[in-house]
Amino acid sequence: MEEQMAKKDFHLSIPKEVAEQLQLKDETPVKLIVKKDRLVVQFEESSRQRIFQNGVLGWPLLTAVLVSLGYYISFVIQKIHSIKFSGDYSLATDIIVLGVIMGTLLFAGFFIWDRNNPQNHFTKNIYWRNFPVIVLSFALILALVLIGSMWLFGLLFKGVVFDRFTASIIFFVFGVLSNLAMVYFALVVDAGVLSTVLTLVIISGVVISMAVNNQKYWWQHNLSFLGTSNASSGWQFNATLIFSALLMVALIDYLFVSLNEFFAGSRRLILLRILLTLTAVNLGLVGVFPNNAASHDLHDQVASFLVFFIIALVVSVRWLLPAVTTDFLVLSYGVGMTLVVAECLFRVLGYLSLTAFEMIAFLLAFGWLLMLFDRIEALINNGAESTIALMDMDKSN
Repeated sequence: MEEQMAKKDFHLSIPKEVAEQLQLKDETPVKLIVKKDRLVVQFEESSRQRIFQNGVLGWPLLTAVLVSLGYYISFVIQKIHSIKFSGDYSLATDIIVLGVIMGTLLFAGFFIWDRNNPQNHFTKNIYWRNFPVIVLSFALILALVLIGSMWLFGLLFKGVVFDRFTASIIFFVFGVLSNLAMVYFALVVDAGVLSTVLTLVIISGVVISMAVNNQKYWWQHNLSFLGTSNASSGWQFNATLIFSALLMVALIDYLFVSLNEFFAGSRRLILLRILLTLTAVNLGLVGVFPNNAASHDLHDQVASFLVFFIIALVVSVRWLLPAVTTDFLVLSYGVGMTLVVAECLFRVLGYLSLTAFEMIAFLLAFGWLLMLFDRIEALINNGAESTIALMDMDKSN
């Protein structure tokens, strides 16, 4: 009996509408994968597999070879026989600059190319106005990774000098790695990856600003001090807020365009999108109007509006977000109550310093927004699953 069950085959029927949407053919290879107790039907090659197929791998390799060859020829023309690893004019600087340029161009090219992929619903729902922000976001992450890597290698191999051939080989290795990484992310980017990039951009920008201003004891003032003219590289903190706001707008744009396929014309979702967009805009305006003497009043106003919009989202999410779960509501109200308690500890009792209050409020609000984006993405996935189920039901009837 067990042998008969083991040999028994099961057949999976795909609705015609779904097959047409995914452009499936009779010879299309299908793979069934079990993930977290769920059966996933995977058609053709996944984005992770496609990087090793259809000549995709050749582009990052060929680009690295050509640029490395040009790098070596430039040494020959300038009659440079050796180059130091770290410093202003060094191998590390060249790896960072040229690596970011190569990686960014490849990411942009493959991001556009993958729009023709019928299985890629992310790029199809991304407007061209958001395209530069997404590309620059990944370019910024690549730059931070390369800068950190070069700093670490500079500490490990302090004062090392390479001949021009060895330097070109090292440049080629880092070029291939960064190119492959950018092509990979261009093929797998989705709302989840974009949320991760948003987190990395804003956290890395704020942390770097804190580190740069450590000698100025920024924490004795407030978090906004990092963006003032008195801070070291205050522009970096403000640029982080502005860039994060643009990235958040791009993410909101994608999520609600996708949601519109399942909840077309929903006034609740329109209002939720407006509130989220206004929250992102106010985050950017905090960077546009830093806490300097000339723009102090404007800074306080936009910062206050940012708090108001977060509170409005926490309170209204119960009515604005379809199919909201009890767990998420409890979590939302918990965040709201914690913000109120922190406000009382700061304003009424004077227990919390301004810096501590701002950091607590920022971490709670930003963390809750990321969880809200995750809930909206789950709503999109559930809507797609329901659509397929309805199609299958109609077909059986």
